[in-house]
Amino acid sequence: MVQAYILIQTEVGKASIVAETISRIPGVIQAEDVTGPYDVIVRAQADTVDALGRMVVAKVQQVDGITRTLTCPVVHL
Repeated sequence: MVQAYILIQTEVGKASIVAETISRIPGVIQAEDVTGPYDVIVRAQADTVDALGRMVVAKVQQVDGITRTLTCPVVHL
């Protein structure tokens, strides 16, 4: 299982609806609207890195109101 944090910038005023919409995507553990340089932070998981990438590109980035994402895979050292 691979997990990642997805940092999301949204259009002004869209953070809450983006977080709510993303929280319903299978594989999303948590989606929170936050303050700072990013508007929403998501924790997601998938079976493989490729599956995680497909989720981000095919599902997360397609949510209306998102302007930019940054995916940060969790590593266990």
